[in-house]
Amino acid sequence: MSKRLEGKVAFVTGGARGIGAGIVRRLASEGAHVAFTYQQSAAGAEALAASIHLEGGRVKAYRADSSDTAALVAAIDEAAREFGRIDILVNNAAVLRLGTIEQLSLQDFDLTLAVNVRAIFVAAKAALPYMGEGGRIINIGSVNADRAPYPGAAAYAMSKSALKGMVQGMSRDLAPRGITVNNVQPGPVNTDMNPEDSDFGRALHDVMALKRHSSPAEIAGFVAYLASDEAGFITGASLNIDGGFAA
Repeated sequence: MSKRLEGKVAFVTGGARGIGAGIVRRLASEGAHVAFTYQQSAAGAEALAASIHLEGGRVKAYRADSSDTAALVAAIDEAAREFGRIDILVNNAAVLRLGTIEQLSLQDFDLTLAVNVRAIFVAAKAALPYMGEGGRIINIGSVNADRAPYPGAAAYAMSKSALKGMVQGMSRDLAPRGITVNNVQPGPVNTDMNPEDSDFGRALHDVMALKRHSSPAEIAGFVAYLASDEAGFITGASLNIDGGFAA
């Protein structure tokens, strides 16, 4: 594995499992010191950190609910004190609440906004005082921002569409500081949130060019590229990695 991120400091929200864990592993393997948050997966967070430490990486887990502004800001502040700065912010934490307009509760709608949209703004605002020239903000969006070919996805798709406007505006705000801001928009990824071996997972393949889910490692590789110096001219973009879901 290359060490494109040697000495960089990354902060990843929702890093204990699924896509987030894949991102934490990949950034650490490329030389970054990684801080990450978790909410309920304490055992998973501890196991992930321990495995990275065994491989010689530097990583630390912080318990923080992304819907809790104070907890999220406190975790970022503590990580910055621990590691000295933040070079890379990956906003990965998200919730998936499916239901038609008749079915979806207002509580689930509000939670979707709080975690999938508001927390991205909160984390970016908290991390910026610790971020210098060449900083990277990378949001994990969804191809559902472009296409939602099944019922019940209105709130989730809305939340991921909101990131497109946010990233465009933020890229303008932060360009003078040499900080890039981008969205990664995965299609179906084989995680416990959306397992490939399920009726819903298999049905998604009907609208895809490649008839499979991606792995968290594939998404993590794309994130690592955007975090690297090689991607310094990419900003304000929402980039699909979706197996042709939106084709």
